[in-house]
Amino acid sequence: MSQANVLFDRVAQRILAAHPAPDLRGITILLPNMHAAQPLAQALMRKAQVSAILLPQMVTLNEWAQSVPLDVAVASDSQRSAMLYQQLRKLQWFENADLWSMTQELLKLFDELTHALHALPEDADAFAAAVQQAYQARQNTTLQLEARLVFELWHAMQSGEELDAARAYQMRLAKLAQQADRPLYVLRASEWDALEQRFLEEYEQRAMVKVFDVREMEVPSQMPLFFAATSLEQEARAAAMQVRRWLAEGKRNIAIVAQDRVAARRTRALLERAEILVADETGWTFATLSVSTVLDRWLTALQSDFYHHDLLDLLKSPYIFADMTAGERKATVYQLEQLLRKQGVVAGLENFVALTAQEVSLHQPLARLRQAAALLEQNRKHTLAQWLAALQKSLNVLGIDSGLQQDDAGQQLLRALQNWQQELHGDEGPYHFAEWRRWLAQQLDTETFRDSSIDSPVRFTHLAATRWRRFDAVLMLGCDAAHLPSAGDGGRWFNDAVRSTLNLPTRAFHAVRQHDDLRALLAMNDEVLVTWQKEQNGEARLLSPFLQMLRDAHKQAQGDDLSARELPAYLAAEDAQHIELPASTRPVPSVASDSVPASISISGYNTLVACPYQYYARHILKLNELDEVQEAIEKRDYGECVHGILQRFHEQYPLVMQGDLAEMEAALQRISEEVFADLLAHDFTAQAWLARWVQSLPAYLDWQIKREREGWRYAESEQAFDWPLDGIRLRGRIDRLDVRGEEKLVLDYKTQSDQLLRNKLKEPGEDVQLACYAYAHEAADAAFVSIESGKVKQVAPQEDVPLLAQLNAERLEQVMGEIRGGAGLPANGIDAVCGYCEMRGVCRKGEWQ
Repeated sequence: MSQANVLFDRVAQRILAAHPAPDLRGITILLPNMHAAQPLAQALMRKAQVSAILLPQMVTLNEWAQSVPLDVAVASDSQRSAMLYQQLRKLQWFENADLWSMTQELLKLFDELTHALHALPEDADAFAAAVQQAYQARQNTTLQLEARLVFELWHAMQSGEELDAARAYQMRLAKLAQQADRPLYVLRASEWDALEQRFLEEYEQRAMVKVFDVREMEVPSQMPLFFAATSLEQEARAAAMQVRRWLAEGKRNIAIVAQDRVAARRTRALLERAEILVADETGWTFATLSVSTVLDRWLTALQSDFYHHDLLDLLKSPYIFADMTAGERKATVYQLEQLLRKQGVVAGLENFVALTAQEVSLHQPLARLRQAAALLEQNRKHTLAQWLAALQKSLNVLGIDSGLQQDDAGQQLLRALQNWQQELHGDEGPYHFAEWRRWLAQQLDTETFRDSSIDSPVRFTHLAATRWRRFDAVLMLGCDAAHLPSAGDGGRWFNDAVRSTLNLPTRAFHAVRQHDDLRALLAMNDEVLVTWQKEQNGEARLLSPFLQMLRDAHKQAQGDDLSARELPAYLAAEDAQHIELPASTRPVPSVASDSVPASISISGYNTLVACPYQYYARHILKLNELDEVQEAIEKRDYGECVHGILQRFHEQYPLVMQGDLAEMEAALQRISEEVFADLLAHDFTAQAWLARWVQSLPAYLDWQIKREREGWRYAESEQAFDWPLDGIRLRGRIDRLDVRGEEKLVLDYKTQSDQLLRNKLKEPGEDVQLACYAYAHEAADAAFVSIESGKVKQVAPQEDVPLLAQLNAERLEQVMGEIRGGAGLPANGIDAVCGYCEMRGVCRKGEWQ
């Protein structure tokens, strides 16, 4: 017989000794949770040894209290929060504080202060007297500032006639105690709150009370096994493996007590991958769910004036425009994203509307965004209820409400929004958009979603929910010292010192309660596995002190540290079975001859030389990264400006040495300012780039005049070419062509240092740019022009340029012919190339290297 059945049989035997079967309806049994009802009923049947039995009332204390009717309405938490926020705002004591989070914390303290009253008042007058008595007792006590603040605000908040949930619970317990007319049996595993303990004391004055406390029933705790993981992934894998083993053994009631929610998320994912659904008694706050993410994306986009990243994030949500087909939504997002990235529009809904004037398919979605945005007037103050009403109307316009209706969590979220709006209809305090949004975020962070649709033999739960529960097996997940005992809600604004001053439970009290709950769990369950991460990011972590003491005592007595010895072997076997060995060679794809491009740009040729696989991914698979919407001036923009300035200058002044040097510099300065004008209008940092360029004007003119004196003359610039080769066409655009009689010289402007350019040309054929330019224009020479840091230098290849050009052309013809013939395109780029390659995630060099 299991330890749990032994405990339940003892309870049943004691009850039946005082109340013979078969009729037990005259007693009440308080349970820590309703899961204990069935095993207790079974124990009563076993011990009664009768064919039928009339069971007693079995109920939790909270459910019993809720059955007591009250004549006064109970204020909701949202109403109390709004009321207290208004008070804090009027006091102006915390101008730079997050008043909503402070409000939430204060309300919890207020409830605890209410529960800590020495009396158990049954009505408003008795409660007011108890509050006044507590207040008078504190008047002559020295309190630190924070504690005094809490106490004074609590006293002020209790002056009204309306009930809050804490006062209502207190009043219901008082009525139950006064109506006590039947024996009361209590199952307990750890210390009760002071309020609940006072209820038992008052109940006992009128009727018999018997407490069955696991801690006092002298049942030996079962020894758990321990698995120490070296990472989050290993811990989650071990947990999932153990659950699968238990299921294979036929266990059908498995609890995962999750101390670490991150480890719980990963474990759930691994179990679902193995097609094992998990019921969740703990639930998740709405702030962590995707259904709330769409609200956050919508409000963020609105508040940022539809900053392009925020807008795209919103449009990529599966919940928006739910009245459109999935294909229509994807096409809308793709079309808009391509358009705004191409045009570089950063923000502003009206800018996007203007941008899409010719794109008919985008008119309706953007019109709906404009209509929804108009409903939420950010520049005006509204009540919380009015903001919520406007939000729900905007969700309807955007089709988000329809999307949420298709999801269980979404339906619960919509109901919560409606409930809050109804609860807050009497709140008259006006709030800015930002204030309301912080309130909404806090509400979503406190509202919990539990998916009741999953019926599974595996369930997530928490330690307090295991009181007096028996499972086939228990997995305690994430039991390091940082998570057990858990820190609990220690509070951001009011710490343990404040709580201690106010005679409220501190972290130490909650730690003792968790220790008791752990001991009860081990006493009730025969098979328990504890997992924890002994390392995280290379740093050692400690096991929970509760479990470490247990482990040390067992090792000292039995010589065994309770390590789970079979589980590592199962994990190793799984690794050996499923491991996918990396390929012995790097990826070498080939291309069908009809898929080989008919032309190649100079930059594409450079890519092909640097890494054939990079060329394959970029130019054949078309996996180029999307253009980023440019928000600040980049080096590329600076280079384009320099090219544009020099083109305009030389077209206006083809022979510089014939003019006055000062006039030439003034003209170049004027043209520079004209070219930079558009950038200067949109970004103040353009001034720095302009200053950087202007610094080089004297040096550039000196270099140009020197070249003209050597006989060179400017011929043309920014000329595109498309040169036919054998089986391929080479295309590109040269920066500048100079001539001297029959001689031709191709120049390429670079806003880089001359040393960097020399490094480019160090290995002949590695950089094909100059050679290809020379070939396309039948030039005898080619050079880079370095314009950087107030210096202008000409950097030319050391090799014979016509020969280099011919060799590059022949190599291109040969390589493209081989590709058409089925030759592979290997990923053979050097580290300097791979370091900045956006295709690295495709070739996965880190895995096969």
